[in-house]
Amino acid sequence: MEETSLLWLLFLISLLSLNTNQARLTVSPSSSQFFETDFVSLSCEEDDSSAGWTLRRNTSKRQRTQCGDVWGEGAGSSCNITVFPLDSGVYWCESRQSTISNMVKLTVTGGSVILQSPVLPVMEGDDVTLLCKTKTTPSNLPAAFYKDGSLIGKQPTGHMTIQHVSRSDEGLYKCNISGHGESPSSWITVTDKHATTPSSTTSALPPDCSSLQLAFRVVIHLLVFCPYFFSTLLMMSLYRHRTKGNTLNQSLNMLMIIFFSSELFSGSHLIRFHILYVQETNFAS
Repeated sequence: MEETSLLWLLFLISLLSLNTNQARLTVSPSSSQFFETDFVSLSCEEDDSSAGWTLRRNTSKRQRTQCGDVWGEGAGSSCNITVFPLDSGVYWCESRQSTISNMVKLTVTGGSVILQSPVLPVMEGDDVTLLCKTKTTPSNLPAAFYKDGSLIGKQPTGHMTIQHVSRSDEGLYKCNISGHGESPSSWITVTDKHATTPSSTTSALPPDCSSLQLAFRVVIHLLVFCPYFFSTLLMMSLYRHRTKGNTLNQSLNMLMIIFFSSELFSGSHLIRFHILYVQETNFAS
């Protein structure tokens, strides 16, 4: 009965530890659109620097590439990049244990107009300012703003403020400056004002991308945790069989189980199964 209670305790602790280390990806300048050759700085704001966060991205050409390999210059959990249209894509932070942060979508255009809009989700009730700007002329030209393809307003200075945003304000936004052209479209996400942490909010992507992120987390956690939990069960069964009432051995083995339970998830179940194999082989001989 006591071993069953301990097993459930370890199970709950392991589940909680899956979400211990969190990070949030931030972008500077804070915008979802950039002109070709703009300088962009990406950073993982970490709860735990020992988790080994790195910047990754998906583009139309390559998937899950890491900063410093084929793009950008990395320094720890930060990355600097001079952007070009091929750098358009989805960016995120990822730890050694495959925990991922919020995702952000960056668009780089070779055109002459961009829409500066929040790259991270905005909170219900906040005011949001959109700026339609050109690459070579002052950013105070008259501009028309669109949401989901419909005109929502024209502003003489290229700025539009949406006051007290709500979930109904989520959507694809773009702008147009007569004589210069139209910007790409960017998705604006609005989060519940009762959301507690940045890492628990929806990523700044359309809903289908957010669902993909959630599914990816679930699969990774299952792949990591199931072997870990199974090896814990095997260890407890083996050592209970070997001790046969020896109080000292039971205490030592209990400490060993707790020690194994504090291991890092990455690769720990492989070490456990190797130890189990050696111990059982010695016991059988």
